[in-house]
Amino acid sequence: MNRICVYSGSNLGNNPAYKNTASQLGEILAHKKIELVYGGSKIGLMGEVANQVLKNNGRVIGVMPKDLFPKEIANANLTQFIEVADMHERKKTMADLSDGFIALPGGVGTYEELLEALSWAQLKIHKKPVGILNVAHFFDPLIEMIHRAIEEGFMNPSNEKLLLIDSDPDNLLEKMMAYTPPELGVKWLDLQKNSNL
Repeated sequence: MNRICVYSGSNLGNNPAYKNTASQLGEILAHKKIELVYGGSKIGLMGEVANQVLKNNGRVIGVMPKDLFPKEIANANLTQFIEVADMHERKKTMADLSDGFIALPGGVGTYEELLEALSWAQLKIHKKPVGILNVAHFFDPLIEMIHRAIEEGFMNPSNEKLLLIDSDPDNLLEKMMAYTPPELGVKWLDLQKNSNL
């Protein structure tokens, strides 16, 4: 695994554990010689991860849409900065560059990026590991929503194996490096019932 895309908040959040874990993740990525791909900001949890990778002599690629955010938030110290036209191109570029995805706590942008990566794995658009760093149980409600989707018949139980979860960055990276895409059941449960696929 050469590069990991990290999705995370553009703010630090209220719990110091979020910042501490983001820093720890950045340090571990650098020590494992795994390049960071992320949104290009110098602030928030995004900036914390990137700055720690750089501080520990790691490599960081930032991807940011042109003219969408204030120029002051862009990280000027990156190994590579890629400017793209819009958010769609940003997400595609980040996904294409990466061998896996990790979500730290964040807001709706983080959820959207995480769920898109998970959805694409479910549709077999990619076979890359998707991980959640569940710092201070931040993602518990989202994990419960996924369980609820399975219980209510909206998601094949096998697809839950696409999401790797841990509260420790080192443990999560070990799971990602050992990841083998699971055998997935039929996504369309009604089709399976009606045609015995």
